[in-house]
Amino acid sequence: MFFNRKPGFDENDANSIIRACISRDQKAQRVLIKMFYGFAKSVCMRYSGNKQEVEEMLNDGFLKVFNHLHKFDQTKPFKAWLRRIMINTAIDYYRKNQKSEHHVDIDDIDIISPDEDIISKISANEVLKLVQRLPPSYRMVFTLYVVDGYNHREIADMLGIKEGTSKSNLQDARKKLQMMIKTSYPQLYLAYGINTTKINEN
Repeated sequence: MFFNRKPGFDENDANSIIRACISRDQKAQRVLIKMFYGFAKSVCMRYSGNKQEVEEMLNDGFLKVFNHLHKFDQTKPFKAWLRRIMINTAIDYYRKNQKSEHHVDIDDIDIISPDEDIISKISANEVLKLVQRLPPSYRMVFTLYVVDGYNHREIADMLGIKEGTSKSNLQDARKKLQMMIKTSYPQLYLAYGINTTKINEN
């Protein structure tokens, strides 16, 4: 009667918890979620527009984690693997829920070079709040490129768009962020001498 007993685990040892989760130990699964919930949430928040989207991404993401945990190489950092799962989940959520959004190829627009100094002068939390207000297509490209370090070819493949579209969405995202900063932090905006005639609000 002891053959189906779940393995024990050390709640302070992530690898021990992971091994127990692979054996479908529900207590270990709860412990793993608690241990990495904050980290996973921080990833999802960068790609979401509101709390409901964050929760949906988290639920779907952790479900994928437990379904694929047996594939995880335990000689490598778990956070990096979890981060990739959550990013992929955010992309899946975007592709599932995206509407007929406006995508413009970089070759079809006039190039301008928005000053990025203004974005770097506000805190990460303040930037996050503004990024969450961007249209989903801009938010996805901005976060994938600026925060998570993917290049435009990778982003195009992940989102099913042209590489030029990724470039133009990133540029438009930066312009919109600057306009939001102008509204939310006017003194900071003026302090850096931004040429407002260069930025199109539309």
